[in-house]
Amino acid sequence: MKIKIFAFLIVTALSSCAYTFSGASIPLEMKTVTVRFFENSAQLVIPTLSQQFTEAVKSRIRSQTRLSITPTDGDAIFEGRITGYDIRPVALTSSSTPTASNNRLTITVAVKYINNIKGHDKESFEESFSRFYDFPLNGASIQSLQPVAIEAINKQLTEDIFNRAFAQW
Repeated sequence: MKIKIFAFLIVTALSSCAYTFSGASIPLEMKTVTVRFFENSAQLVIPTLSQQFTEAVKSRIRSQTRLSITPTDGDAIFEGRITGYDIRPVALTSSSTPTASNNRLTITVAVKYINNIKGHDKESFEESFSRFYDFPLNGASIQSLQPVAIEAINKQLTEDIFNRAFAQW
């Protein structure tokens, strides 16, 4: 009886075709991923945004998968560019000289994901992702609040991109 159970467990383990971790479905054959630098082609350019976003994508992959990040020729490739960076007022104070009481930072990223594993190429995609973060100034400058807003948006964007690539959402 124990041999039958053991054999059943072995067959089940060997017949699985995907690795699942945190809701992700990564083919067992996939071992490496390449994350290319995301250039910033938005009209408003924040000098550190490209590096921050690229590192946020790498960090998400490192922390939630078993994949190794390689500089070239990965089993999967992430590439793209930052296409939008916009700050706009979303709420005005009621006074004789209206001022923004809340602002919205929106970042848009065009992403191309290429799955190089044979039989999984249909999982590849090219898509834009956009997220925003609302914040009040409360006497502070926009420049002093941008780092927190950018970090929050990068976290949301990388989650969206990760889920699209590895959870097929």
